[in-house]
Amino acid sequence: MSKGKVLVAMSGGIDSSVCAMLLHEEGYEVIGVTMKTWDYSSSGGNNKKTTGCCSLDDINDARILAVNYGFHHMIIDIREEFGDYIIDNFVSEYTAGRTPNPCVLCNTHIKWDALLRRADQLGCEFIATGHYANVREENGRYVISKGKDENKDQSYVLWGLSQKALARTKFPLGKFTKPEIRKMALDRGHEDLAKKSESYEICFVPDNDYRGFLKRKVPGLEEQVKGGDLIDMQGNVLGQHEGYPFYTIGQRKGLGIATGEPLYVIRINPEDNTVVLGQKEDLNRKTMTVRRPNFIKYDKLPEQEEILTKVRYKDAGMMSRAVVNEVGEIEVDFYEDVKGIAPGQSAVFYEGNDLLGGGFITR
Repeated sequence: MSKGKVLVAMSGGIDSSVCAMLLHEEGYEVIGVTMKTWDYSSSGGNNKKTTGCCSLDDINDARILAVNYGFHHMIIDIREEFGDYIIDNFVSEYTAGRTPNPCVLCNTHIKWDALLRRADQLGCEFIATGHYANVREENGRYVISKGKDENKDQSYVLWGLSQKALARTKFPLGKFTKPEIRKMALDRGHEDLAKKSESYEICFVPDNDYRGFLKRKVPGLEEQVKGGDLIDMQGNVLGQHEGYPFYTIGQRKGLGIATGEPLYVIRINPEDNTVVLGQKEDLNRKTMTVRRPNFIKYDKLPEQEEILTKVRYKDAGMMSRAVVNEVGEIEVDFYEDVKGIAPGQSAVFYEGNDLLGGGFITR
């Protein structure tokens, strides 16, 4: 007897493929769906590299797996809404001097919405993805917690999900490690799948050259922004930059100047077209402000002295005190210095292994 219908997001990679297999074996009626988010031919640059999102080979791999297991598979084209929202945001954030995280936005605003809409059309009770995270119901709320595999935990990119979305979401891989998932693929005879390399690039920047992407996407951008000053922490001019959107906080290489000592990008100031350089220790900060928060475990940020805050995906996190101010932003005070806090990136809050919520770093 079927446990119900589940719509599984299948990229063609190992994680989403094993996710679909496990649910199929557990007795769910699986429908696989691959989302076409981006057209490689339109990205320009060196697009010989592909990512696990939307290449033709990956779409075909997902389809063949579904056929072999006897469940339906379909492709949905979300390029229009993806371009309108994710890529426009990517461009506007860089031109505002911030460093965006498009994968967080894509998960929460595009992929889950697209999956839930299609699930409703197909009569699916649940949706599932191959993220390494867990979800449970507790005290009337749906709570995300870290996956078993500390090295692969992806709870960081899921902070923007709504309670309505989480109520119907399954993460079958959360209780396994990556080596265990590879073994499952091998045990089921999927050697090619087990050997697939992982992709860390942004799907619409397959050559990892975001500067080239911005230049192609915004005609005349280079002319508009180049020639501003590279300045030190005291405001002394060290040279000219190529355009502030082409720099990121913490960047050390490719600054275009030689000073005899390593310098890092400390701040980006679009209002006066300057990029501030300094020593490595100048990247240290103890405070930040986070906008547009979304809360997961509770309906608001708990009033407690110690919250673990992560400012990057691979960040171990730092204990902090966090309070919501009068305009609804979160003011964070770290107990120790944190290096390379970048406006535009996500700040994510934890209570033990449980995800409290997150937001976008504004300053």
